[in-house]
Amino acid sequence: MEKLSNPQVTIEIIKKYNFAFQKKFGQNFLIDGHVINKIISAAEITKEDCVLEIGPGIGTMTQYLAEAAGHVCAVEIDKNLLPVLDETLAEYNNVTVINNDILKTDINEIVDKYNNGMPIKVVANLPYYITTPIIMGLFESHVPLLSVTVMVQKEVADRMQTGPGSKDYGALSLAVQYYAKPYIVANVPPNCFIPRPNVGSAVIRLTRYEEPPVIVQDEKLMFKLIRASFNQRRKTLQNGLANSSELSFSKEDIAEALEKMDLSPTVRGESLSLAEFATLSDILSGR
Repeated sequence: MEKLSNPQVTIEIIKKYNFAFQKKFGQNFLIDGHVINKIISAAEITKEDCVLEIGPGIGTMTQYLAEAAGHVCAVEIDKNLLPVLDETLAEYNNVTVINNDILKTDINEIVDKYNNGMPIKVVANLPYYITTPIIMGLFESHVPLLSVTVMVQKEVADRMQTGPGSKDYGALSLAVQYYAKPYIVANVPPNCFIPRPNVGSAVIRLTRYEEPPVIVQDEKLMFKLIRASFNQRRKTLQNGLANSSELSFSKEDIAEALEKMDLSPTVRGESLSLAEFATLSDILSGR
């Protein structure tokens, strides 16, 4: 069949199956072959690769992935799309469609079954409302990953790659940059999708670090400190950490740690780098 990146083919398939877009699944189908080629090129997909695609939709990008990769595992939450995918992917014998919620899927099991436990590449046009839980779930569960190349909301892509001092800098920036090197591949306008989203999008590649760029004694504590410092952005770091229900340090403990780091007692979390959060965590974990 002709590629689904042709908008006319996409419209025909949607009509044929009387498919209704579901807002709860954040469904916006890509209809631009140039953008899909950019994604595949940025992800450096080869026949040696096993690719996990999250949310294949009607299979638009899956068709391109199947031609470029050794094997594609496509996890789709919407069971109404299964008969559509049966048709649109009928020509490809290297695609496995799994009907499940990606947040409830054992990705390590997929890696073991379809790639002998070797690192995979993740490619997706992500639903905007669950972008952060999906990306953090992939990293925090320590799935063997080479890279994650995804379409996300433009402002989320900006947040992932920004540094201290920027208004976009936050817990997501630090978490992503602890696990991976972010690189924005392309900005994508709303007219590349059906239906059109209300916001601009961007393709970002996150290349997984073999070793994190900072060494920290207690990773969990560091992320608790990061979350607490950005939960109340307007507060000083000292007040934000002292008020957090996740932490049990006194204001004095925090003031002492900041003094050891030559930081002002009025410093805010948004001015600390990843390395400084690691240092702060190490000082406090020694208390």
